[in-house]
Amino acid sequence: MRAARFDGATRVLDVQDVPIPVPGPSEVLVRVEACGICLSDVHLIDGTLPAMLPQVTPGHEAAGTIESVGDQVPVWQPGDRVVMAGGRQCGRCRACVRGRAEECEAFEIMGFNFDGAWAQYVVVPYTGLSSVPEGIPFEQAAVLADAVSTPYAALTDRAALRAGEAVGLWGIGGLGVHAVQVARLVGASPILAFDPLASARERALALGADFALDPTSGDVVAEVRRLTGGRMLDVAVDLVGSNQVLAQAASSLGRFGRCVMVGLSLDPIVLGPGLFFGLQSQSLLGHLGYRKRHLDELVDLVHAGRLDVSGSISAVMPLEEVVSGVETLQSKVGNPIRLVVQPWA
Repeated sequence: MRAARFDGATRVLDVQDVPIPVPGPSEVLVRVEACGICLSDVHLIDGTLPAMLPQVTPGHEAAGTIESVGDQVPVWQPGDRVVMAGGRQCGRCRACVRGRAEECEAFEIMGFNFDGAWAQYVVVPYTGLSSVPEGIPFEQAAVLADAVSTPYAALTDRAALRAGEAVGLWGIGGLGVHAVQVARLVGASPILAFDPLASARERALALGADFALDPTSGDVVAEVRRLTGGRMLDVAVDLVGSNQVLAQAASSLGRFGRCVMVGLSLDPIVLGPGLFFGLQSQSLLGHLGYRKRHLDELVDLVHAGRLDVSGSISAVMPLEEVVSGVETLQSKVGNPIRLVVQPWA
């Protein structure tokens, strides 16, 4: 099969011929029909995020059809349409060996800790599969597996965002556009979107944000105070991965406010005087990914017409063009939401 392989030592990504993987007893082999290009993939390739393996196939937002199943896989059959969770439990930590896999202490990420889906086939545990109804195109199903599910879990679960709460979202890119939609779905009010790009701010307003601000212009904290009637934000989310962004978000919180780190960064965390943070009973929350139920819920929401991600697919390309796709996302040419690879195109 054809697969994009990343070499951690040379930092080279290229498409090669490699053997088709063989599923284990509790695994399935999936023919990949669509896989997104995520900014974390870009950061793996440019060295911002560390390589976990000497060589790996990136890609963790994937959907396709089951090709074959291991002999201990129940229910799932070849031909089933599925979207795959972007990671798996390690199976070795204290939580996993005690049957508490949802609390895995060493969660493994597809495309980082094990081979991902910038390939014609991928092997995954059957427990990570969600069924995709016929009415949902594969490219839309694929982006649910991170670009939508990560902000969905961050807002609804980690931040416990409730109807009527004020929320600020920093970075209206691949994660941020869906965070706006999720905040609207939950009933947050007002929804403030922050991005230095005018086109991204316009996009946020079109998707349901109440206000869109340039975080590099003027007194942002004072503007947040004005737009929220003095109460400030209940929830502030850094979707970029930058201490500068995180500090501005935390400074915009009201009493009992929750600041959530979704964007990944190696920056040291400096938020300002701890006394103020403590007096206001504020919280700083780290966040990674989502639970399997979040992916199931999103498939149901899209199928029911409650969530529309059809506008999230900025371009579709064959696997052979994945390197140029990475470059496009890195340079932000055209300000894409999600670029999607089709390995069989």
